[in-house]
Amino acid sequence: MIANKKKFYVGLVLMAAFCAVLVGMFMPISGHGNGLEYLDNLYNSISKGSAYYIDAVKADVQAMEAPESLTLTLKMKSEQQAEETIRLFIRAGAQVFQEGDTLTVNCDIRQILLLCLNDAQSMYNNDGAAVSGTYGYNERAVLYNWHTALKAMDFDLKQQNQFAVAKKVDLVTKKAVETAYNYYGIQGQKISERTGVVAFSLIFYVVYTLWYGFGIMYMFEGVGMQLEH
Repeated sequence: MIANKKKFYVGLVLMAAFCAVLVGMFMPISGHGNGLEYLDNLYNSISKGSAYYIDAVKADVQAMEAPESLTLTLKMKSEQQAEETIRLFIRAGAQVFQEGDTLTVNCDIRQILLLCLNDAQSMYNNDGAAVSGTYGYNERAVLYNWHTALKAMDFDLKQQNQFAVAKKVDLVTKKAVETAYNYYGIQGQKISERTGVVAFSLIFYVVYTLWYGFGIMYMFEGVGMQLEH
């Protein structure tokens, strides 16, 4: 039973308009998917523009103190992955021996990390062809293999008490490889380039949330329910 028709119908109109806008947000926009996909892509693009650390990490690696030669034992996830990963280390000038899914690597770890950073840079720049062309297989698989190898390196270095070097390996993993992999295929933008759209989307989000809240409140009050403090 409707106790207050005016409030009930105001709430009903607000909710109907809310639903109409919601349906509109799922309608395709030319070349951009629907409205939600457009905003999702926009914020991914902006976050990529503010998540670039490769140059800073490269400077850290170049300045780090590490033995000229290290021997590392790296357990990969499969024999095939170990075979693929050999190509990465050989390109960095390392000597590599394989036994099943385990690699023994004699290397200058600085050269390993710098090569990894170069590949991460190419992926961050969406130049996957340069990476796949170098190693002869899919660029995402290359970066995944780097990630697995770096995790194994971090573990083995800690076993050897090379904690300072392990810290640099972890830095390369998190700030370069993971970032490049996650943002591959996304065009980076600075928030200053899209200030208007970002401001509109944030204001719209607040207004749209209040819109829904008032619609529900008026409908409940219209049927006689009251909010008590």
